[in-house]
Amino acid sequence: MFKKILIANRGEIAARVIRTCKSLGIATVSIYSKVDKEAPHVKMADEAYEVGNPKVTDSYLKIDKILDIARLSKADAIHPGYGLLSENAEFARRCEEAGIVFIGPSADVIARMGSKIEARYSMEQAGVPVVPGISCALADAEEAAQAASRIGYPVMLKASAGGGGIGMLIVYNESEMKQAFEGNQKRASNFFGDGAMYLEKVVENPRHIEIQILADSHGNTVYLWERECSIQRRHQKVVEEAPSTFLDELMRSKMGEAAVRAAQSIGYRNAGTIEFLVDGNKNFYFLEMNTRLQVEHTITEEITGLDLVAEQLRIAAGHSLNFGQSDVTRDGHAIEVRIYAEDPKTFFPSPGVISKFAIPEGDGIRHELAVHDGSMVTPFYDPMIAKLIVKGKDRDEAIDRIQEALADYQVEGIKTNIPMLQEVIAHPAFRSGDTTTSFVAKYFNGEDMT
Repeated sequence: MFKKILIANRGEIAARVIRTCKSLGIATVSIYSKVDKEAPHVKMADEAYEVGNPKVTDSYLKIDKILDIARLSKADAIHPGYGLLSENAEFARRCEEAGIVFIGPSADVIARMGSKIEARYSMEQAGVPVVPGISCALADAEEAAQAASRIGYPVMLKASAGGGGIGMLIVYNESEMKQAFEGNQKRASNFFGDGAMYLEKVVENPRHIEIQILADSHGNTVYLWERECSIQRRHQKVVEEAPSTFLDELMRSKMGEAAVRAAQSIGYRNAGTIEFLVDGNKNFYFLEMNTRLQVEHTITEEITGLDLVAEQLRIAAGHSLNFGQSDVTRDGHAIEVRIYAEDPKTFFPSPGVISKFAIPEGDGIRHELAVHDGSMVTPFYDPMIAKLIVKGKDRDEAIDRIQEALADYQVEGIKTNIPMLQEVIAHPAFRSGDTTTSFVAKYFNGEDMT
């Protein structure tokens, strides 16, 4: 096992990785920008080094500086967390060239799955169901219109390099296509430096269900059940739960086996997630692969009893998985909500000093925190300040526990999205399991969640 790991990230995920490292006796190195000097992840680590100015481009995305710190601190591996450099193929490749283990898949696999067109084509070749559409880049709006007429409107116009909902646009008819194509292509070029576009048929009112996999370098791959992530706002997940209320055991097995097949077909190793869209008739279609640890990995940990970060470290260190598919158990029900420093009415960020931060405690309650009393929430980073995770013996108990926990959560000095989360959890449609991607658009004043 590794002796020392640098965590190339910040906030709650950096603290999360440090906690597991400590439990395994592994020394940790944190990096921090000038405004993050007093952050919890900095205090928790055995060593910490300033990486630059507040903007991520001047700090947490500075590959050369991060590798310099890794060499200086004599770290033998780097955990990228999620976001930032976690799915950056160049960073993974540079780590390899520097003789530092990148805790994740190979650079080639990251690059391959980072292109949604290439990922879609790879899944077709592996026999994994994909949404009806095309698996090559469109030359122009005219070709897009021709393809859409074959597929049938409405279609989803997508950027191959897109992410976080950026570069995705529904087109309802041919008259909209030219303007939509040119605008979406320009947006994708500006955000990702890649304007490649492709099309997929719109899956009406779907569920967003993802399968967690683990794969070692010895040919072993397992799936760790599913997570229901359908309640979203503008393609950003709001509430996640495991298991899904929609799947029966046969479909659960089929999706898990498809996820394993997808991972094995590309030579994947480490933790990863295969995301699917599932229609009302329980047809499932590959959406994308996340080549990293997910924000919502916690609920998988709660129902399986596994530490996914520990498994990541063991795999990266060259060990085989010490369990097989038949050993993966499922117990209870878990729900996660993301606490954001934002106005619950406008969804605008709410930076400032947290004057009071008191979190609920009790059976089945877990927290992943990026702040504490007196923390400064700056405008430079993602506004997520914490995650609240609960587990119950069943879904009803989990819902009751998260309602109580949200009622007891106290954050003063800034605004948070807790009121919105309370509304979602308390809604009868949520309790009944009616959790498709149109949930907010349907039940919350037409606000488009998808």
